[in-house]
Amino acid sequence: MTESNQRPPRGRRHEASRRGWRGALSRAGAALPAAAGPGARRRAEALRRKLSEPTPAGDRRETIQRLAGTSAVAGLLTAALVMPWAGALGLVAKDSAAAFMALPSDLAVPRPSERVLLTGVDGEPIAEVAERERDVVPLDEISPWVPAALMAIEDDRFYEHAGLDLRGTLRAAVRTALGNTQGGSTITQQYVKNLLMEQADTEEELASANARTLTRKVLELRYAIELEEKLTKDEIMEGYLNLAYFGQNAYGIEVAAERYFSVPASELNPAQAATIVALVRAPSYYDPLTNPEAATERRNLVLDRMVATGYLESAEAEEYKGRGLEVDETARGGSCFSSEQPFFCDYVMRWLSGSDVLADTQEERDRMLERGGMTVRTTLDLDMQESAEQAIERYVPADDSNKFAAEVLVEPGTGRVRAMAQNMRYGFGDEPGTTSINLSVDHDDGGSLGYQAGSTFKPFTLAAALDSGLKYDTSFSSPKSTTVSGLENCEGGRMAPWPVGNAGESDGGRHNMISGTKGSVNTYFAQLQERVGLCETAEMARSLGVHRADGEDLEVWSSFTLGDQEVSPLTMASAYAVFASRGTYCEPVPVTSILVEGEDGEEIEVGTECEEGVLDTEVADGVNHLLQQTFEGGTANGLEIGRPVAGKTGTTDSAAYAWFAGYTPNLAGTVVVGDIRGGEQHTLQGVTIGDRYYGIVYGATLPGPIWQATMREAVADLPEEEFAPSPKVYGKASDKPSGGGGDDDTGGGGGDGDTGGGGTGDGGVAAGGGGGATGGDGGAGGDGGAAGGGTGDGGEGATGGGGGSTGGTGGGDSGEGSTGGGGGGGAGGGEGSTGGGTGGGGGGGGGEGGGTGGGGGGGGTGGDGGGGTGGDESPGGDSGAPWNGTPPQPQVPEGGASPGG
Repeated sequence: MTESNQRPPRGRRHEASRRGWRGALSRAGAALPAAAGPGARRRAEALRRKLSEPTPAGDRRETIQRLAGTSAVAGLLTAALVMPWAGALGLVAKDSAAAFMALPSDLAVPRPSERVLLTGVDGEPIAEVAERERDVVPLDEISPWVPAALMAIEDDRFYEHAGLDLRGTLRAAVRTALGNTQGGSTITQQYVKNLLMEQADTEEELASANARTLTRKVLELRYAIELEEKLTKDEIMEGYLNLAYFGQNAYGIEVAAERYFSVPASELNPAQAATIVALVRAPSYYDPLTNPEAATERRNLVLDRMVATGYLESAEAEEYKGRGLEVDETARGGSCFSSEQPFFCDYVMRWLSGSDVLADTQEERDRMLERGGMTVRTTLDLDMQESAEQAIERYVPADDSNKFAAEVLVEPGTGRVRAMAQNMRYGFGDEPGTTSINLSVDHDDGGSLGYQAGSTFKPFTLAAALDSGLKYDTSFSSPKSTTVSGLENCEGGRMAPWPVGNAGESDGGRHNMISGTKGSVNTYFAQLQERVGLCETAEMARSLGVHRADGEDLEVWSSFTLGDQEVSPLTMASAYAVFASRGTYCEPVPVTSILVEGEDGEEIEVGTECEEGVLDTEVADGVNHLLQQTFEGGTANGLEIGRPVAGKTGTTDSAAYAWFAGYTPNLAGTVVVGDIRGGEQHTLQGVTIGDRYYGIVYGATLPGPIWQATMREAVADLPEEEFAPSPKVYGKASDKPSGGGGDDDTGGGGGDGDTGGGGTGDGGVAAGGGGGATGGDGGAGGDGGAAGGGTGDGGEGATGGGGGSTGGTGGGDSGEGSTGGGGGGGAGGGEGSTGGGTGGGGGGGGGEGGGTGGGGGGGGTGGDGGGGTGGDESPGGDSGAPWNGTPPQPQVPEGGASPGG
């Protein structure tokens, strides 16, 4: 292809001036293919002479006036043309011309509808969406063989008449009046018909534009005469070729050339031009892809007409006719289904339809999207998107297991959606690994009805608690199971007693916000929610943008804190972004700007919709501090990414769904894993995913690693930021719950908020007092008493109290006839008939004098051994040996979404 034949890039083509397509013929035959033969230049010159002198506007006006009836003869001709129509209106011949000219003539000629081009944030195309696939090109970028073929078969006197070919039109009118339909419309009249069809907004308008009636013919003629006054012949030809339908959803000559021959319209040869022009009469019947025999016959007819009208020599026409159609099809885009990012594309198009960014009314927005002709720059970061896709494919590949994974990344402080990925391919039907549902968004946005979020809801309870004035050291005795009876509904009525238990091996014992969050202890959060208020907790979630994926209001039940609501990953990512942005909620937005093409085009900047202060800044900082702890020996241990992070795991009841939601100060992400058939019936227990077997999938088993792998890459080019401290909320950093208050029947003294107090327990029938996070040193042995460690000795038939995370030192010097007090076991109970909850290592050594040293706090049952210092959150046991602090894999499972879960 010579330099003169090369088209400018697609983005510049629309800026090209209309210089007329005849110029292509005068550039040394540049637009003529080599196959045209030795007579090409001579015929090109003849064609150029034939077309280079269109009827001047003034001459056309005179012709129109003559046709309109400015003389008696013209009146009779016009009357004869429109007689059946005039008769129907009760008009006589002398009135018909005037009545004809009084018909509406204000036909608009808007820019033809085109595709909507979606790009990533960097401008890289990701999708083309078009109700009608079309690329508008100027006439000088269309091979001259195309108008030559069109005129030869449809209107060989196009450049000679003023919109009306009397012979063809009269013939069509007479046959139509006799009940037969007949062609004969000029190119201008056909252009009018296409314009009317293009502008039809209803089925009735479309049917009217396409009706084969005499009334329609008359109106087309009236509009055609008007267009001939407004536009040049070149403009009419250009408009027609860009508007016409050529089958296979190809509107306009540019798309048709690419669709059938994989070349731009500027490179079409005579045979290709004839094949495409043949489609104008009946696009489906003459389709070269589906009906090649009929297409060949029609193409050959067009070539013969090109010979008859002097555009092509007979020998060359015969050469082309001897060839096959030589179709080389290219399946273009045109829908989200065929795009690189089908789910995100669908989300963007739905967002554009529902947002008032384009227009105020739904009707106007839908019309603009249907017309197209715009470039939409989205918020999608293609590098982040690739990281998310690769991480998902690594851990949860799309296969016949029907297990899905979906991930969303959102920018805190703006709400811009940076990535939206899932393992399922876009498709319809029951083929495994495919779905047409966007698993990341709400139902109204093309998504599902949502998934229960499990313990990823617990941070909303933390936020409500801190906002109410509670501190990190707010502690509760949190056994393996308990019943919460003090909840009130939002109307002030009492809720039924709620039995709730910890999942798996979650720690029992006494917990505060830090230890309860690190271990995701259900019984702790149930009591924290009770303290704060059920409705206050739900209202906090609402203020962070949390809503059900089905569009309904949040359902406020006792188990709200355990994530019993069905939500979407995008909703959860946006909510966690509030913590990251220190209290600013932003509606998710997938678009940054919209460039509307055309002469009256404009660029629309799309802002963000954010509300500052939905959460107190220091409360947000406090939540951030708490959620950072989950990476330090908690349920998110091992999921660090090399910079400050905060987050929370979530596993629902019976492992129906598993979640991870985490963030840095500048990027928030959420991952959910489940089964596309429904997690309640097809759980994540005893499953094989990606050729690996899982006894149970927790939030830290698959969602966490997907999040980690994605975020490591996604934040690589972002500045590393620290979370702000929150001294107002927690004073100084500590994860030590306060000790229990003692009395004559309860061991353990009052703590100071940092260290569990020692004290003296009397060994009655009551339980021992709870220890602090670090068991307090025992007091001196008293007469007949026991020096209390962090945990008092259980009396006969009693239950040992909860110990601290680290056992305290045993009682000191012997008391007369006494027993040295045992150090409090790490999160375990003291010596008693039953030990405390699952917990730490052994307590401190026994007292020196009299009797036997107290036992270390064990799990399950009271421990035997003394000695040693208990480790942080040690598994239950009876040995006092130290523990290295590394939790078992998988991490400690967290609570489910149902009572007792």
